[in-house]
Amino acid sequence: MAVIGCGTIANGAHIPSYMKNEKAAILYFCDIISERAETAVSKYGCGKAIADYKEALADPQVDAISVCTPNHMHAEISIAALKAGKQVLCEKPSARTYAEAEKMQEAQAETGNMLSIGVVNRFNAGVNKIKELVDSGELGEIYHVYVSFRAERSIPGLGGAFTTKAIAGGGVLIDWGVHYLDIVMYCLSDPAIKTVSGKGFCKLAANMQEYEYKSMWAENTKDLNGTYDVDDFVTGFIRTAGSTITLNGAWAQNIGVTETYIDFIGTKAGIRLKYGGDFKLFKIENGELKANSFEYDKWDMFQKEIDSFVDTVKTKQKLASNIDTAIITTRMMQALYDSSEQEKEIAL
Repeated sequence: MAVIGCGTIANGAHIPSYMKNEKAAILYFCDIISERAETAVSKYGCGKAIADYKEALADPQVDAISVCTPNHMHAEISIAALKAGKQVLCEKPSARTYAEAEKMQEAQAETGNMLSIGVVNRFNAGVNKIKELVDSGELGEIYHVYVSFRAERSIPGLGGAFTTKAIAGGGVLIDWGVHYLDIVMYCLSDPAIKTVSGKGFCKLAANMQEYEYKSMWAENTKDLNGTYDVDDFVTGFIRTAGSTITLNGAWAQNIGVTETYIDFIGTKAGIRLKYGGDFKLFKIENGELKANSFEYDKWDMFQKEIDSFVDTVKTKQKLASNIDTAIITTRMMQALYDSSEQEKEIAL
């Protein structure tokens, strides 16, 4: 394996998971900030620190790579790796734009190599249980899904890569919303998208110097003299071939309540999933309204994702997180951004 990008997601998920997998060995840690790669070599006691990812791609001993870089490098590195004969796990989102993601998908098709995207909730026990209930008809017809990913004043790395559209491609929608919308599409078996209407707002940190915040993930990357031109709040309405979907998402809002959940509303029953947690099934049993809590032994979804990826490196078997499915959510998000910019509904 080679890990390209040695920042937070690499150290928090990819590298530890590879280290626990007996089938995997990390040969390279790559980062343009050399200290990060060198620190990884020292910390994990393996591999070589490099600054140019092409060195890893040129090594025939490298079978696969994890792309853990900022979004603007996802397409370039993934496509180069596929063409170099490597299997690829690229962190979410697929890319900054749908057009970039299409090129990544085309590279997979042209090379016959495998490109998985880090939509890690497809490896989550609770999410898979919900999909099982949906597929079995337990909820009846699911006619609507409501998605909420809202927090009070928590814009990550203000002024840095997260809030620079040229690097990230967008804000809260592409950073947080990708996970929530991907859960919905996965549980509903990827219904065709018909129309999309949305609006993104870039409001609360317009004056970065005076922005007051409650928490800031990736605070070590903030640059108050940098750029802030992405959505900190987004709302949308989506029609699919099956359910309709509404969403409200906020990195930052002047409401001091964090609401991170998904409601699946069906004719027989409904489910509320707390993001990253358990869920409740609401239904009628013996003429009474019941709320059944589903608690289960959770596995580490990042470990499951890495283990599944490693298991398919040699076979090139496509996972549930393959670009062919993940790109559907990318297209949906692109349409939300296009709708916001053009101030009209987008038909797909």
